[in-house]
Amino acid sequence: MILALGCIADDYTGASDLANTLTRAGLRTVQTIGVPANDLALPEVDAVVVSLKSRSIDASVAVSRSRAAETWLRGRGAGHVLFKICSTFDSTDAGNIGPVMDALRAECGESAVLVTPAFPETGRTVYQGNLFVGAVPLNESPLKDHPLNPMHDSNLVRVLARQSKTQIGLVDLATVSRGADAVRARLAELADKGIGAAIIDAVFDRDLETIGLVAAEHRLSVGASGIGLGLARALVSTGKVKSTAAGGTGAAVGGPAACLAGSCSQATLQQIANAERVMPVLHLDPEQIVAGGGEAQRALAWARPRLADGPVLIASSATPEAVAGVQARHGRDAAGHAIEQAMADIAEGLVQAGVRRLIVAGGETSGSVVDRLRIPGFLVGVEIAAGVPVLRAVGAETGEMLLALKSGNFGGPEFFTDALKLMR
Repeated sequence: MILALGCIADDYTGASDLANTLTRAGLRTVQTIGVPANDLALPEVDAVVVSLKSRSIDASVAVSRSRAAETWLRGRGAGHVLFKICSTFDSTDAGNIGPVMDALRAECGESAVLVTPAFPETGRTVYQGNLFVGAVPLNESPLKDHPLNPMHDSNLVRVLARQSKTQIGLVDLATVSRGADAVRARLAELADKGIGAAIIDAVFDRDLETIGLVAAEHRLSVGASGIGLGLARALVSTGKVKSTAAGGTGAAVGGPAACLAGSCSQATLQQIANAERVMPVLHLDPEQIVAGGGEAQRALAWARPRLADGPVLIASSATPEAVAGVQARHGRDAAGHAIEQAMADIAEGLVQAGVRRLIVAGGETSGSVVDRLRIPGFLVGVEIAAGVPVLRAVGAETGEMLLALKSGNFGGPEFFTDALKLMR
C-alpha cells in the first residue's frame, strides 16, 4: 500500500472530521486509532488518518506519539503528512501544536511549514493571522470558556510563537488571492529569513485550494480539515489520485443504539435539550462523578431496561459555570480525567449490554470511549453533518459496530436523531 496522503490527528473527533472531508473529496480513507499494528488488515486506500489523543497531554508525550505516527505513515509511502489540529486551534501556551510541529518539521527536514485552521464551510476563517469563529474573533467566541484549552488570543502568529522554537510568519489574504505562485514566493521569502512556519490566511473555499496546491509540494503541513480538503483537491487535480465517489459503510448493523455526551459546548447542550423530546435522557452529576459517587453504575442501571424500547442518551455535559466550579474544587486535570473515565465505563457497559450503534459527543469523551472499546480503526462512510461521518469499526473485538464521533461544536440542533437515521 502506497499512501498519497498521511495524516496525524491530535484527537479522535478531529480525525473523523478530517477523514470525512477526505472521503467527500474523493480519497479512499481509513481512520486508525493510534499507530496501527503491523498486522492490522487495511483495504487499499489513498489516505490514512492516524488518530491520537494528544491535544491536552504532556507535550513531550504528544511529540513522541506524533513522531511514531509519522514514521509509520512515511513507511507506507506518504510523501506529505498533515498534522491535523482543531479548527479553533485548541492549545495552551505550553503546547501542544508548536512542539509537535517543531518535531515533525525537524524529522522531515522541511524549511517552512504552512499552518492554518481555516475551514470556511464550518465558519472558521483566518484573516491577517487572526482566527474567526463565525463573525467574531476566537477570543470573543464560546471557546474562551473551553474547559481544557480556553482560547484568549485570536492572533495565531502570537499563539504559535509562544509554543514553537522557530519564528512564525504570515502569508496574508492579499498574497493568497494572487494564487499559488504568489504563495510559493512568499513562503520561500520567509524560509530565507529563517522563519520555520507561517500562518496562512483563508476566507473562502478557493483559498483552501490555493493553499493545498502549495502545501502538497512540501512534506509537512499543519491545520484543520480545511487544509485537508485543499490537499485532497490538489492530489485529484494533479492526477496523483483518481477521485472515488464516497459510499456507504456496508451492511446494516441494527441492534440497540445509545448516545453519550461529554462536551460542554453550547451546540451540544442545545442538541441534548432537543433530544429530550424524542428519547430518554439521563443527566449525570459531574460533582458525583469526580467524587466517586457511582454515577457510571447508576447510568447503566438506568439504561439497560430502556435499550429494547429505543435509543437512550446519557450526558455528563454541563454549563461552563458548573464545569468551572467542579474544576475549582477538584482540579482541572483530575475532574476531566474522572469524567472521561466514567463515560468510558458507561460505553463499555452499554456495549456489553448489546449496543452496536453508538454516538459520542465531545473530543476527549470520544477518545476515552474508543480507547476503552479497543477499536483499532474505522472505514469512513456517509456524512451525518459537516465533519461527522458514520464510522464502521475495523478489527474490533466487539464485532460489527457503527459509531459517530462528534466534536462538541459540530452538528445541527437535531444531531442525535439525524445520526440515528443514518446508522442502521
